[in-house]
Amino acid sequence: MSHPSRRSFFWGAGVAVASTAIRPLRSFAKSTSAFRVAVINDEISQDFEHGCHVAAVDFGLSWIEIRSMWSKGAVALADAQLADAEKILAKYNLQVTDIASPLFKTHWPGAPKSEFGNKNDQRPATEIFKEQDDILQKSIDLAKRFKTQKVRGFDFWRLDDQAPWRVAIDDKLREAAETAGKQGVLLVLENEFECNTATGREAARTLNAVKSPNLALNWDPANAVMRGELDAFPTAWEMLPKDRIHHCHCKNAIKDAAGRIQWSPVDKGFIDWTAQFKALQKIGFRDAVSLETHWRGAGTAEESTRISWVGMKQALKDSGTL
Repeated sequence: MSHPSRRSFFWGAGVAVASTAIRPLRSFAKSTSAFRVAVINDEISQDFEHGCHVAAVDFGLSWIEIRSMWSKGAVALADAQLADAEKILAKYNLQVTDIASPLFKTHWPGAPKSEFGNKNDQRPATEIFKEQDDILQKSIDLAKRFKTQKVRGFDFWRLDDQAPWRVAIDDKLREAAETAGKQGVLLVLENEFECNTATGREAARTLNAVKSPNLALNWDPANAVMRGELDAFPTAWEMLPKDRIHHCHCKNAIKDAAGRIQWSPVDKGFIDWTAQFKALQKIGFRDAVSLETHWRGAGTAEESTRISWVGMKQALKDSGTL
C-alpha cells in the first residue's frame, strides 16, 4: 500500500478527477441523493473549518459526520469550541448525520484484558467503564445541540472468548440504548474489527440478542473484512435485519502481496460499493452513507480521502443513487 509508484498512480488519478468537482465557495453546489451522503470530518482534517470547506465546496455534500476536531474528541470540546463549530456548519450549510462518539471502546471490567485498546491508558478497566455513562450523556447532548438523532457506539474491546460476559455486555448495550431512546436519540452500533461485534454475522447476533428499538446498526462491511469476514458483502449482508440498519460507513480493504488485509481506496477491494449501494437502495435505506477512508496511501488524510471520494462518488453514480 505504501509503494511510491502505486501511491503516485492513485493520487494522480484522484486529483485529475476530483479537481473537476471543485466549486467556488459562493456557489455551494450540492449533490443530491436518496442517501445522506457524508464524510467524517477528521478523515479530512482536524481543522474543522477546512474539513467543512472540503466536504461542502469540493465534494458538494450537504452532510457531515462529527468525530473529533482541533485534536480533541467532540465530547471533550469546550462550549466556546462547540459554538464555533455550529457557526462553521451554518456557514457551509452542512447538517450533521450523527455524533461518532467513542462510547464503549473500552475493556470489559472483570474480563481478561483485550489485546486491543489504548496501550497508554493504564487505568483500571473499572474506572474507564464508569466513565461511559458520562460519555453517553455528553454524546446525547451533542446530538441535540447539532440537531441529529443518532449517536454511534461500539461493543467493547474484543475478547478471545466473549461467552462468559456476553449476556452482561448485551444488557449494557440495551441499557445504553434505552437511555438514549428516552431522550429521543438512536444508538447506532458500529461493527468494529477490534471490538466484540466486528463482522456482519456478529452484528446479526448482537441485534437479535438486543431487540431494543433504540439500538440500530452502523454497517461497516470493510471493518468486517478487516476481521476476516471476506464475504461481508453480499453473504453476511443477507443475514442482517435490514430494518435496523440506520447508518453506513464507506471504506474498503484488500489483500496485499504478503496476504495481509490492508485498507484501500473505496473503489478497490473486497467490497463492491456499487452493488452495496444498490442493495441499500433496494431495502429503502434513507440514512447516511459516510466516507471513513482509513486508507492513507496518498500520504495524508485529506489526500487519501479525496481519492476515496472520487471512487465513492462514482459508485454512487453507477448505482443510480447520486
